Amino acid sequence: MNAALRPLRNGNFGSIDHHGRAFLALCVYYRYAGFSAENEPPELVRSLVSPAQVERALCICTTLEEFDGVHQLAVTHDQLWATVGVHPDNEGVREPSVDELIELSQRPRVVGIGETGLDYYRLGERSLADMEWQRERFRRHIRAARQTDLPLVIHTRSASDDTLAILRQEGGFGPQGAGELPLARGVFHCFTESVAVARAALELGFYISFSGILTFKNAIDLHEVARFVPLERCLIETDSPYLAPVPYRGKTNTPAYVPHVAQKLAELKGLPLETVAATTRANTLALFRGIWHLMLMARASMHWLGLLRTAI
Repeated sequence: MNAALRPLRNGNFGSIDHHGRAFLALCVYYRYAGFSAENEPPELVRSLVSPAQVERALCICTTLEEFDGVHQLAVTHDQLWATVGVHPDNEGVREPSVDELIELSQRPRVVGIGETGLDYYRLGERSLADMEWQRERFRRHIRAARQTDLPLVIHTRSASDDTLAILRQEGGFGPQGAGELPLARGVFHCFTESVAVARAALELGFYISFSGILTFKNAIDLHEVARFVPLERCLIETDSPYLAPVPYRGKTNTPAYVPHVAQKLAELKGLPLETVAATTRANTLALFRGIWHLMLMARASMHWLGLLRTAI
């Protein structure tokens, strides 16, 4: 099997077993890491995101070079969706223009712009001034997202002040207002920042997404954030193949593990798992409207097909 798809292999939910689990993972982030059509096992992917396991998954693009592979996954499998963008960590790759991001985002089953944002974690000998290329890349993603009214998938690490500042400037939140374009919207994914950063993101209308890190015993500050963020603004994810939740910590992650994130979120909020499952599902449909629209179209098509068969 292709190593890139190996993280998709184990599609079971371990000890979690209840009727609401099909709703748990509509918003699963799978970080794409290369793709080979010769080795792609369609039945394996289908079994992973079957109604008995993960309902739907979002394949996150991190370079333009890999976008065709990401998009192919989405158009080949009804349960998969895609984004288009260039991760802030990636250097020496093709830089996206606003026009190219807009063009690629118009392809079928592309429902978001990103992964984008800022990451100052590994500056090394570089200064913040040296990271202007990263800030300019982020600006282009925001501009494309506003022109297409697609949600942003935002990554921020050790860069929250600049991330929020640029988002306010480019997202239509400044003194001059949004003008004719919609405000930027989206999700701060794999959130690891403070309550203050979460509050600022929420004030801009963004969602907060929690990954397997939430299940780590030493993630005390993140537990506080999870209690703070209203459930109506929460999403859940895996960010696989990285950051596997407990009890799989240290192993290759997979979207099938997202129920463990939901279970921890339910525990922290003192809510039934079914409530977290249903609400995060609804939140995802509200944010990634393209998924919801196509679901409605498919449902309508099935309805009319049924009527046609009845008439015949």
